[in-house]
Amino acid sequence: MRACSNWPAACQGAGDGTGSGAGHGLAGASAVEGQGKIAGMAAREVPGIHALGSGLARTVGAVRDMVPGGRTSVTRGVKVEVGEHQTAIDLSLVVEYGVAITDTAGEVRENVIAAVERMTGLEVVEVNISVTDVHLPDEEEEEAAAGAGRVQ
Repeated sequence: MRACSNWPAACQGAGDGTGSGAGHGLAGASAVEGQGKIAGMAAREVPGIHALGSGLARTVGAVRDMVPGGRTSVTRGVKVEVGEHQTAIDLSLVVEYGVAITDTAGEVRENVIAAVERMTGLEVVEVNISVTDVHLPDEEEEEAAAGAGRVQ
């Protein structure tokens, strides 16, 4: 395995297509984190996806985002297992009310597979998707009101 110094640009298409595992630019913990970021971004690109993560993960993430210096986690709601030649991904999604959930999940699956395989050269053997919530249009107003507090 060779390391890519300026991942992901140097690693795109790095797989040699032989299935030998040579040319994969990510190794160890960085492979899991990198693929989690790729999968998270690819899932968010699909119309009808409101957020990733279960209710608890989103709540903890929202608190973390409010801390000065904190930043939004792209990997929230993404779990990745990386092998020598293959990877498996689990996603927890929150969809917008009114979308066809099975169609949206299919689009997410296709987008994630294409992005991860293109950028890492690994074969994606599984993308398991669980829809943990449906975001309703009036929930935004409630969230904004809750964030405003009593004093302005």
